[in-house]
Amino acid sequence: MPEARRGLVVLGLDPGSRCAGYGLVYEESGRLSLVTAGTIRMAESDMAVRMGRIFQELSAIIKEYAPAEAAMENVFVGANVSSALKLGQARGAALAACAVGGLTVAAYEPTVVKKSLVGVGRAEKSQVAFMVNQALQCKKKFATDASDALAVAICHLNQRRFRRLSGLP
Repeated sequence: MPEARRGLVVLGLDPGSRCAGYGLVYEESGRLSLVTAGTIRMAESDMAVRMGRIFQELSAIIKEYAPAEAAMENVFVGANVSSALKLGQARGAALAACAVGGLTVAAYEPTVVKKSLVGVGRAEKSQVAFMVNQALQCKKKFATDASDALAVAICHLNQRRFRRLSGLP
């Protein structure tokens, strides 16, 4: 990011044990723009190796783009406890990378992210992806995990702007 910019770069994260999405959004004077987005795909069977990759790759992204803040979804606990545990571990690896990188991390419920972008807390992923492109004024086709990560970053910026305008901390 060029030093002359006065806006804010936020890293959105959608951690997963097999595929983790990330997206960086720049905001200045209420205008949003895409910095970059992508996924970290892991084919390794060893969980420790996968968590190490999440940590290392997110650490490199944080170092390269120097975001000011990060945001990620809270873990959704469904009927499958094993899946929730793996997701929690991936989230922990991402949180550790952010902490080592000096970032504060805001957490949002998935329904809050969807409602912030689409206006409906139970929106379909395709609706979220469409609104991500609208908010960023781009026509890119993102992987689902990257689109979700961008949605979290946009939600965070919306919530941050709302708190600031409302005089809330």
